[in-house]
Amino acid sequence: MSKVPGWLGRVGAGLTRMGQRLEERRAAGVSGDEPGDEPAAVPESVPAPPTYAPAVAARPDPVAAIPWGMRVAAEAGWRLLVLAGTLWVLMKVIAEVQLVVLAFVAALLITALLQPTVARLRGLGLPRGLATALTAITGFVIMGLVGWFVVWQVMDNLGDISDRVRDGIDELKAWLLDSPFHVTEQQINDIAKNLSDTIGTNTEEITTAGLQGVTVMVEILTGILLTMFSTLFLLYDGKKVWTWWLKLVPAQARPGVAGAGPRAWRTLTAYVRGTVIVAMIDAIFIGLGIYFLDVPLAVPLGVFIFLFSFIPLVGAVVSGALAVIVALVTQGVFTALMVLLVVLAVQQIEGHVLQPFILGRAVRVHPLAVVLAVASGGLVAGIGGAVVAVPLVAVTNTVVGYLRAYSEEQALRTAPAHGATAYGAEPAPGPQGPAREGE
Repeated sequence: MSKVPGWLGRVGAGLTRMGQRLEERRAAGVSGDEPGDEPAAVPESVPAPPTYAPAVAARPDPVAAIPWGMRVAAEAGWRLLVLAGTLWVLMKVIAEVQLVVLAFVAALLITALLQPTVARLRGLGLPRGLATALTAITGFVIMGLVGWFVVWQVMDNLGDISDRVRDGIDELKAWLLDSPFHVTEQQINDIAKNLSDTIGTNTEEITTAGLQGVTVMVEILTGILLTMFSTLFLLYDGKKVWTWWLKLVPAQARPGVAGAGPRAWRTLTAYVRGTVIVAMIDAIFIGLGIYFLDVPLAVPLGVFIFLFSFIPLVGAVVSGALAVIVALVTQGVFTALMVLLVVLAVQQIEGHVLQPFILGRAVRVHPLAVVLAVASGGLVAGIGGAVVAVPLVAVTNTVVGYLRAYSEEQALRTAPAHGATAYGAEPAPGPQGPAREGE
């Protein structure tokens, strides 16, 4: 037991000497991992390049080398490409289910027209189901009676109209022969012969078109049924449908969308009701003018004018031209000119007095936007697209305006006021530090 402390002392002394040697070798530049390594020379500094060596400029960051405007254009470009691709896919989907989309949009327009009546009936104490049923049935019955009356008038006057058309064509032919346009009878006969030959050679195409017309009628009936059912459900459970759709919106955007929805609905309701009133005034006054000028089919022409009035700008031109053509081929040039004057007078009163007064500022859209919207809607979905285009633009204008104002208000609420400080705290000095006395 007396020898153990001496042994431990010798071991400790040996470890101490070994550590001193390792420190000396490390200070001399030797790793000490392998025996026999020579101390490496440590250079004091890196030598400077010679004076005749060419200067090499440092390469900038590739992102910094691109101009700011080009970077902004690239960032906006790929986002626009994503939006364009999304719109293209959306239009493809709509084109595949065009009948369903148009039927639902038509149901929205009819619901916007009939919903105030349902609200009045419920205010009188009627249950919601009974008020909805009475309003929907009355509305559809009125529309069906109007359609039946138009068809009955056309079929009842078809024979008389054909005789008047022949007489009108003969009068037009005589007027062209006596006109200063130097039209000869041979030229008129050649035009008539070409028309007859075209009809005779395209009999197969006309038959095919007739078969396609049967398919179109089936699609129209299907669309009418879809519109009726959609209208019933929207009138009865419109709020529940809106609440269900609102749950699909992300939570962060839900308050803004919830506020924009009622405003969009008010805009759509104002547009539909105002358009119906304006169209009725157009149809009544132009129809009365046609009736007093003894032009046949005054009532069907008035109904056509009413329907085409739902297509802004373009519908008025088409319906007015149809009335003028009927007056020309049945009553002659003078009556056609009088009908043209009546149509122009009523449309001028409509454009400058009725629409600004009835529609108001809630659905005011620039005429250029109206023309572009009607043209785009007609190219995408025909007459239905042209009818839907303008209310869609009006509703979009309202929604975008509200969301912009809502986002600005939220930004003002969340951002601290400029220059505001905490209660009892001193304002922080500016970038230049506190101002000196006397400055």
